[in-house]
Amino acid sequence: MRLTHLSLTDFRNFARLDVDVPPGVTLLLGENAQGKTSLLEAVYYLATFTSFHASHDRQLVNFIAGRQPLAVGRIVADYNRGGKAHRLEIRLIQEVTRTNGTRLRKEVLLDGAKRKIGRVIGHFNAVLFLPQMMQVIEGPPSGRRRYLNLLLSQTVPNYAADLSAYAKAVTQRNALLKSLAERGGDPDQLTFWDDQIAKTGSALIEARIHAVQELESLAAITHSDLTRGAEILRLVYQPAYDPLPRIPGQISMPLDAPADRTGIPRSEIETGFRNALARKRGEEIARGQTTLGPHRDELRFLANGIDLGIYGSRGQVRTAMLALKIAEVSWMHGKTGHWPVLLLDEVLAELDPQRRADLLKQLVQAEQSLLTTTDLDLFTPAFVQNARRWYLREGRIAHVNGKP
Repeated sequence: MRLTHLSLTDFRNFARLDVDVPPGVTLLLGENAQGKTSLLEAVYYLATFTSFHASHDRQLVNFIAGRQPLAVGRIVADYNRGGKAHRLEIRLIQEVTRTNGTRLRKEVLLDGAKRKIGRVIGHFNAVLFLPQMMQVIEGPPSGRRRYLNLLLSQTVPNYAADLSAYAKAVTQRNALLKSLAERGGDPDQLTFWDDQIAKTGSALIEARIHAVQELESLAAITHSDLTRGAEILRLVYQPAYDPLPRIPGQISMPLDAPADRTGIPRSEIETGFRNALARKRGEEIARGQTTLGPHRDELRFLANGIDLGIYGSRGQVRTAMLALKIAEVSWMHGKTGHWPVLLLDEVLAELDPQRRADLLKQLVQAEQSLLTTTDLDLFTPAFVQNARRWYLREGRIAHVNGKP
């Protein structure tokens, strides 16, 4: 897969951008707040239809344009996938409501035809690293679940649809649980929602089981190279409903104990999940919420048995996250048959010279990558010489290759 052309209109600080995107490596240079990260964000939005950076899509519409009653932020991309040319257009439409408020709605067009997001997600693939993504390791579990959801939604068929259906079922079940707690009633009313949650939730659990194990095997190799063999990286998936059978009286396994769940069929996960929900009915009615399921899953990152989210240094966390991102590129290629576009924001910052050199060697596997930096001296002369260089200033590309 290769992005060939990108057009932005009233997106972030870009009033207008229209540029051909070359293959290989493109370095985005410039001072802070000139649009480098926003350009990466736009490309990633094509893959996930959400921003890892913004809390709400209305923040993506250009601030000046957004002052008007009607404003439209637009991302248009031409790209090749499997030898065929495609065009993907996303419109972020900010408009006035009948009550004189504002709302934002999205329109998605693939090859000129309007499509539902769920039917288009995964058609364009990208892997993104932002410095803020270290919060995936250091932050709350919700960030790790979101990380998995964004990755799997653009890679695993039907994952996004199952995730949406699961979330809606949990919302409905929670409303019923609260009603049963406050007004009483027949607990068997929960059976329908238990079935819905078990069906869609088991699909999510199965996908996460396989993805985490496959990513771990790939990331561990890169991580070992980046640390010169000094550290062993492990990814530990902890499902809130664990389909692994437990022996009565057995104590919980330690965090670093390996657990292989890949051989458990989805039908078995679904049945076990449904039975577990039934056993917890009394407790969940009392709490008024669903306490078991993928919305409560956890993912931990270990280096030499040490939980990086608690004890990892900033350098260790950054190295682990970079190893994971490089692993995502190979993993996506293996799953879809297409290389994703690799997007890296200030990737070499805070790394020592040796790890910078090792990381740059790893980047050559990507078919196309865009990297931002404020300091060209962080890159080796040979890497810079072989890369395309865009100098960004105030939301536009001021120079290409030549120095400003």
